[in-house]
Amino acid sequence: MSNTQKQSIGEVSELSFAYKDALVLDGINLEIKSGETLSILGPNGAGKTTLIKSMLGQVRTRTGAINILGHQPGSIALKRLSGVMLQISGLPDMSTVSEHIKLFQSYYPDPMSYQKVLEYSGLKNKEYEYSKPLSGGQKQRLLFALAICGNPKVLFLDEPTVGMDIDSRKALWKAIEELKATGTSILLTTHYLEEADKLSDRIIILNNGRITKEGTPAEIKSYTDVKTVKFQSSVHIEHFLNATSVDQYFDNALNQHCYSIVSHSAEELLKDLFKRGFQIQNLTVAGADLEQAFSALNLNSVDKGSILEVA
Repeated sequence: MSNTQKQSIGEVSELSFAYKDALVLDGINLEIKSGETLSILGPNGAGKTTLIKSMLGQVRTRTGAINILGHQPGSIALKRLSGVMLQISGLPDMSTVSEHIKLFQSYYPDPMSYQKVLEYSGLKNKEYEYSKPLSGGQKQRLLFALAICGNPKVLFLDEPTVGMDIDSRKALWKAIEELKATGTSILLTTHYLEEADKLSDRIIILNNGRITKEGTPAEIKSYTDVKTVKFQSSVHIEHFLNATSVDQYFDNALNQHCYSIVSHSAEELLKDLFKRGFQIQNLTVAGADLEQAFSALNLNSVDKGSILEVA
């Protein structure tokens, strides 16, 4: 089923929120669809967490309306149909993984099976360990497990893979895709742009409390004409740097003869490179990734390494 055919299960209309005299959210409109991942991206302070908290009923909005699965934010009915994994969460130290999961299962009328929770969270070999000695990534997986205990129809994930190594992150991506395939709607915030690109059916970009762009990952990336030209050559990279339309360049630390050049005019760059007569092998040209699209949209106004990290 295409994204346009998916059933709408929630709507945010003309939502605004102010903290003291500062307008944090300003006229937000968005739709939540069944069985899709909607990513909410933007720099720190853009309003992402406030938007999530508004949908959870944790903050009182100034104006606007929110309806999810026919219920209002914060209602018991919606809580029973939702799963939540927030950035800041605490766990009792002297309970095992198994005890945590079984306790959370008891809160719901139709919980997900215990074995399925372990499978999705990748905690099968940790179920009898206490939560205190778990690594940061393992604690994140436990928080994910608790978020899905209720077999949620809508799942809120706020920076779910922080602290995870790349293998754990990819395992969680797989679990998210499998949950989505069952019809679960997922709202995701993340600073890992590779993660958003991999998981998202749609992306909304928040900046200064407003949605500035919305679309599929491909549509967001289409807002910039940047391309990356990759190739191998025995000629040192310095000989290519005065070519036409070189914006940035990178060389492979493991193979000094593998180069990447970022350009706003890849066609002109290639003409210039071929004119020089240098030997070039394994040439590829790729469109912009999400990080480059963010740069083109002038959204990374803070340190890119900490805010727009690519896994």
